[in-house]
Amino acid sequence: MGRYVVKVPDIGEGMTEAEIVAWHVSPGQEIREEDPLVDVMTDKATVELPAPVAGTVIAINGKVGEKRPVGSELVVLEIIGEGNVAAASPHPPAAVAAGPPSPAVRERESIGAIGTAPETLVSRPLPNPPLLAGEGRVGAAGEGRRRAGPGHRPPGAKPLASPAVRRRAWDLGVELQFIPGTGPGGRITQPDLDAYLAARAQPSSGLPAFARRDGVEEVPIIGLRRAIAEHLQQSKRHIPHFSYIEEVDVSALEELRDQLNTTYPDREHLTLLPFLMRAIVSAVAEHKQVNARYDDEAGVLHIHHAVHIGVATQTEGGLMVPVVHHAEAFDLWQSATELRRLAAAARAGTATRDELTGSTITLTSLGALGGVAATPVINYPEVAIVGVNRIAERPVVHQGKIAIRKMMNLSSSFDHRIVDGWEAASFIQRIKQSLEQPALLLIA
Repeated sequence: MGRYVVKVPDIGEGMTEAEIVAWHVSPGQEIREEDPLVDVMTDKATVELPAPVAGTVIAINGKVGEKRPVGSELVVLEIIGEGNVAAASPHPPAAVAAGPPSPAVRERESIGAIGTAPETLVSRPLPNPPLLAGEGRVGAAGEGRRRAGPGHRPPGAKPLASPAVRRRAWDLGVELQFIPGTGPGGRITQPDLDAYLAARAQPSSGLPAFARRDGVEEVPIIGLRRAIAEHLQQSKRHIPHFSYIEEVDVSALEELRDQLNTTYPDREHLTLLPFLMRAIVSAVAEHKQVNARYDDEAGVLHIHHAVHIGVATQTEGGLMVPVVHHAEAFDLWQSATELRRLAAAARAGTATRDELTGSTITLTSLGALGGVAATPVINYPEVAIVGVNRIAERPVVHQGKIAIRKMMNLSSSFDHRIVDGWEAASFIQRIKQSLEQPALLLIA
């Protein structure tokens, strides 16, 4: 018998440590090759590490929420064969190699912005992606499914689930230990979660409608939520925010938008966002320093000629910010097409790292839920974010008379180290002018 040590992998991009998000194994457990061992999280990705070999778990190192340096030991396995460390060593030295890298990883990218939890699932182009619960892989000789049917979680064992299931359960406020798992080894699948939710939705018979409730639930802030918290804390700690709110009459814009969609039904459908993007591009041409990223450690402001607009997009896993690169090169319909493509990729979990990074200014909108006003958090290290509130019909003075007009507020925040109040106001007023006279956007 030999021993095999699995260590924290170096995923690259300056990574020095990773946080343990969830354990899928415990000491004494027998595992097969490619069974999930542990989920670890870097600043930008959650990685599910599969077992590189089959064996028995001897030891696991680190608690959930603990950060471990790259190269440190995570799991020690006892295997048939020589292994990659000396069998007599209960704690293999750090200099011993951890063996060949895992054949695949699953990444969940996230970009903290505008006070939300953007994320997506991305697969690296590797030859052998890891198996998910319930999947099988057919070998070259037609060996059939590698994994058998459903199993059961041993009493007292920690619940096993993929990052997607864990994230959904977190969002729904469901504790996984109460859910029976039908996957291999008692692994909890999405159908298991659906079944639990359906059963919980049945009306309760014994609890009065106004029964008193006591107790406090303690929820550790780890994984993606901690990464988001750290990113936003960095933004608020480093950037002296100030917000500027202005109302815009979008009656003419909404009329033009409807007319264009009716006149050109075969072209990409125009929502409000392409007009806002074109308005930002036009305003940036006159106020270049808002389209910038500030390196506060070096004391250098990088003013970009290209306009890369990050656009908040709601997905099943949370709010993401895909980036429309070179928005200055797109007309209204091209902007709409690119927005639709990026939103679809984000919601399907296929957006690439390039499509989720590199923004120079961010646009955030909650649509009909946008409220009256907001104070959005700047996406560090950018220096400006434009927030859009909901459109509502309101009585206003129009051409000397009271009229019902479609009004919308812009709630935007700026880095006061770089952008003065006058500059911010002038920038937003330029956007307002374009939106209130939308025909200009067709020729700009």
